[in-house]
Amino acid sequence: MRAFTDKVTNFIDRHRLLSPGDTVVVGCSGGADSVALLCVLHALGYRCVAAHCNYHLRGEESNRDMRHVEALAGRLGVDLCVRDFDVDARRASTGESLEMACRELRYAWFEELADRERAAAVAVAHHREDQAETFFLNLLRGTGLRGLGGMAPRRGRVVRPLLDCTRAEIESYIHALGESWVDDSTNAGCDFARNRLRHRLLPLLDELRPGAVEYVVAAMERLREAGSFVADAARAAVERHTAPDGSTDLRALAREPHAAYVLYEYLRGEGYRRPQTDDMLRAAAGGGAAEFRGGSGTHRRAVDHGMLRPATADTSAMQGDAAIDIDIARGVVSPVRIVVSRHPVTDFRPERDPSVMYLDASALDGSPCWQLRHRRRGDRMRPFGMKGTRLVSDIYAQARLSEADKRAAWLLTRDGEIIWAPGLRASAHFAVGPGTRQYLRLQIIKQ
Repeated sequence: MRAFTDKVTNFIDRHRLLSPGDTVVVGCSGGADSVALLCVLHALGYRCVAAHCNYHLRGEESNRDMRHVEALAGRLGVDLCVRDFDVDARRASTGESLEMACRELRYAWFEELADRERAAAVAVAHHREDQAETFFLNLLRGTGLRGLGGMAPRRGRVVRPLLDCTRAEIESYIHALGESWVDDSTNAGCDFARNRLRHRLLPLLDELRPGAVEYVVAAMERLREAGSFVADAARAAVERHTAPDGSTDLRALAREPHAAYVLYEYLRGEGYRRPQTDDMLRAAAGGGAAEFRGGSGTHRRAVDHGMLRPATADTSAMQGDAAIDIDIARGVVSPVRIVVSRHPVTDFRPERDPSVMYLDASALDGSPCWQLRHRRRGDRMRPFGMKGTRLVSDIYAQARLSEADKRAAWLLTRDGEIIWAPGLRASAHFAVGPGTRQYLRLQIIKQ
């Protein structure tokens, strides 16, 4: 039992998923994985709010699962929230698959619950075998390096503390606690692709090569590293042909090796698909003019006379979900300029300048996803020097920002966690402290 809690603790610390005393919304279906997750996080001292979704898809069995979670929460003394969902109504309006409809309903409610409870994170119970299954599912969908790298320990507010644990370790932990779990009868069949992988492919692979899951997961870790390297190389190639105003000479870029893939890799974080980036290169080669929208339309790029430029943003883009991938280690030129330098901690002399912030250089470890974006509804950050979290909207209000300034203000995020509201507040995450050896100095330059 101690070995399991130590393993989870080390994983949480290594990936900086949670801080001591955090409130955590814990998705709990009643299955072994989620029971272990709730039990171990509660044992580690986090304030847990168990969240159970009843989709009413399996008749009395669905209600049995709910009662099991209710009893478990009662024994542990943790708060429990239950939500009933009408999945058929959702599918009728969206056309989604059963799995996708359940997933969208579940995560949307988890986020609402996290806002209400002022939770630092939403914890879900994916483990190592889930990671291996995800590899094959994504492979069959024709995914790229990022998809083959599988699930990240953190994505936004969602954390996966059990991602380094095996199913056998999870079950042993539950038995040692004297607890139990319930099995979803649909998991025993092969109606879903993930179940077929679990019951047919993975056992076959294990026959061919004992310990196959471990080899697959190790390969995924190397693929994540390769994906990070490719992203850095693509960014460097594009930036060689990018002017300070953010315009890129696509004709010059086209002479680079693998230019089409490089441009796609550079722009995929804005939601552009490969056919669109290929069209950008064709438009540049032909000397034509065209405008392209990425993702849900919040990113807009224009090609004119061979140059790719950011198009004028809609007001909706300023308010919404625009998120731009950046390489913080190299500094940022667009959409705002941030100068970044690295120093030994012996040189640390903090300045009282709202345009400057400092980070422990370990923030760069592990190939995290750094982005710049505008605020979203319910955004929270953990300000340096303060207890708990605060709504970004409250920080903006205290600074007396106008509505236009609120829409235009940028936020710096690391794997979805808000690290800096430039000019206003720095996060407590990765603060320079006694264990710091090197630090980063970030300064936003007004243009």
